[in-house]
Amino acid sequence: MLRRYLLPMWAFVFRDFHLTRRYFSWVVVFTFYTIVNAATIALIGVAQGDFRLTLTLILGALLWSYLSAMYQEIANSIAYERWEGTLEYTFMAPVSRLVHLLGVSLFATFYSVVRTGVILLGLALFVDLDLAGANLWGVLVVLLVGSLAFMGLGLMAAILPVMSPENGAQATNILQGVLLLVSGIYYPVSVLPTWLQPLAYISPATYALEASRKLLGIQHPDSAPGHLVGAPLGAVLPELVVLLLMGVAFIPLGLWVFGLAERWAKRTGKLKRTG
Repeated sequence: MLRRYLLPMWAFVFRDFHLTRRYFSWVVVFTFYTIVNAATIALIGVAQGDFRLTLTLILGALLWSYLSAMYQEIANSIAYERWEGTLEYTFMAPVSRLVHLLGVSLFATFYSVVRTGVILLGLALFVDLDLAGANLWGVLVVLLVGSLAFMGLGLMAAILPVMSPENGAQATNILQGVLLLVSGIYYPVSVLPTWLQPLAYISPATYALEASRKLLGIQHPDSAPGHLVGAPLGAVLPELVVLLLMGVAFIPLGLWVFGLAERWAKRTGKLKRTG
């Protein structure tokens, strides 16, 4: 019984892997740009001679790289299929949408982990990364739990290419830009305009960042260059609970919203390839 669902799910992972391999030159270009962009941001802290600022910027660049890559892979999966001319076949195939989207999300998570590892290695060429004392395993747990909420956001954003063949893919960047602005990736949420701060509390990136900063020891008064005092995982349980609840809420909501968009697209003939 389980095999009936796992095989189609693996098929979507396999398909997305080969689609990424087909456009591997794009992957190289965008990854190179992200490494250079992250290094440029991290060197601001180096220039200031402030190791806490440097670590804050590096963490923000890496965490956002991971979460945004996963969001983009899921949100743009429909746009990729439209470009390839396979969208109508996928939506008409005798495969549940849950299996389809879980396969897409599984590949997106794997791709994001590998991509972030490559970016971290690239950053090491520009900045001396000494993370002795940091709770790196705790950060990994935070990333995995936070991934659930971003999967849900990606599923909700994926309806835009379904609803608008011409501009849907570009519109997914609007939500991504809002998340980047309000989540305090490179600065405290408190510096945002008062009217914008409430949006920070509905962004999973806000809680993932806050927990990761504690686990790395950036905010600990006894942390020093080469000797960080990372917090134990128990110290970030409130953030983990919020991230888990967001994931539990966002994924079903994303699937429900996507189902509505799919039925509308089939009824109005929006599945045909455009462009």
